[in-house]
Amino acid sequence: MIATVDRRPLVNLTLVRWHLIASSIFLAISLLGGLAYAFQFNNMYPFAGIEWLSPGRVRMVHTNMAAYGFIANAFIAGMLFAIPRLTKRPILSDQLGMLIFVAWQLCMVLTIGGQLLGYGQAIEWGETPIFVDPLIVVGLVLLVVNIAAPIVTTAENGLYVTLWYFLAAFAWTGLVYFMGNYLPQFWVPGTAGAAITGLYIHDLVGLFVTPIGWGLMYFFVPLLLRKPIWSHALSLIGFWGLAFFYPMQGVHHFLFSPIPMYAQYGAVVATIAIEIVVLTVLVNFFGTLHGRSEAVRGNLAIRWFYTGMIMYGITCFQCAFQVTLTFQKVIHFSDWVVGHAHMVMFGVFGFWIFGFFVELWPRAVGRAWVHPRLLTMHYWFTVIGLILMIIDLTAAGLVQGYSWGALSHWSKSVMDSMPFWWVRSVAGLMIIAGQVFFFYALWATARRPAEGTVPAPIPAEAA
Repeated sequence: MIATVDRRPLVNLTLVRWHLIASSIFLAISLLGGLAYAFQFNNMYPFAGIEWLSPGRVRMVHTNMAAYGFIANAFIAGMLFAIPRLTKRPILSDQLGMLIFVAWQLCMVLTIGGQLLGYGQAIEWGETPIFVDPLIVVGLVLLVVNIAAPIVTTAENGLYVTLWYFLAAFAWTGLVYFMGNYLPQFWVPGTAGAAITGLYIHDLVGLFVTPIGWGLMYFFVPLLLRKPIWSHALSLIGFWGLAFFYPMQGVHHFLFSPIPMYAQYGAVVATIAIEIVVLTVLVNFFGTLHGRSEAVRGNLAIRWFYTGMIMYGITCFQCAFQVTLTFQKVIHFSDWVVGHAHMVMFGVFGFWIFGFFVELWPRAVGRAWVHPRLLTMHYWFTVIGLILMIIDLTAAGLVQGYSWGALSHWSKSVMDSMPFWWVRSVAGLMIIAGQVFFFYALWATARRPAEGTVPAPIPAEAA
């Protein structure tokens, strides 16, 4: 283990471990909430008649725990590992790091309780109760102070592109969260408030999740492939393209609304432009893989990373078409949108997080994986289940859209959707089955007697 001049370990693996544990717990909560909500469409809702477990409230728990519980905790763990190694400096304070960890989990518990008790805000993706929002904003500020300190004070010459993405996310995230949760609620009503909500919905993905996710990819992929990124120039094009185009996309969530058409057209153009920029990022990573393609088979973390990148490419190709007004006439408000959201949030960022787990969990607990074949089963159950869900919801969205376009009775579209909703529930059960393998592998590895050395990555024959 590398120690710094102040005799602290360079990477605080205890903090990494606790954030990974919290991420897995909130993943389980999110999945159970999503499954319960899906069963509502099969007339099998398990909590019928219980107000505080009504489908609308459970759905808020499902989405918020996926974003702030599962993804945010895992990304914090990844940054706690990557930033000190890139800067050769530890985080500002281990004690502050533990305080932030406890405070963040408290915010998640308060969010779940508040939403189930009926105190969620009426803002899409901003449903965190109003009394939780100030705590999250303060927590974000403290987190930035703690983990940005080594970037600001590093003696390294130049900043690797990973740190560019992290610094941008630090600058954007607090502003995005404040904008989305406060402006529409208190100061900007009506159509203008809806436009800001649209910005918040998309900027939460594009200016928080995306830069941290891609930043971690730029760190882990070259590290595990043991070769430099293919093109630093392309990495900077991707960064500046994200910074320039992404903030203008949000209104595409409200096409055909009273928001001025120039704003809607601008969002369409910006969305198509960013998808072109994303291609440069994908070319960069697949260029890096060139000559090392056997790693996809031999390293499970790399397999998760590149499966997520394929999902990212499909998502962006899909988005460039579905954002047009012609396409929106068919898919607006349909299950197509639900399938698209699952593909990007779980199929991209969720898959990358599973790759982080494969690499970081053995290091965080100081033990090699006990059941690596369970991790392989987790991969296949999750990937096949998600692909089934995406195809199913995409088809359902087309059936619904054409039914509504033909002015059929609403009940007909519901009846036509029922077979698709059953398939979605089966796909969800398959994904959850995969996570059972994953959670057991995490638990079994953590309880294994310590070996005293940092374990090697998962062996090729097990993957």
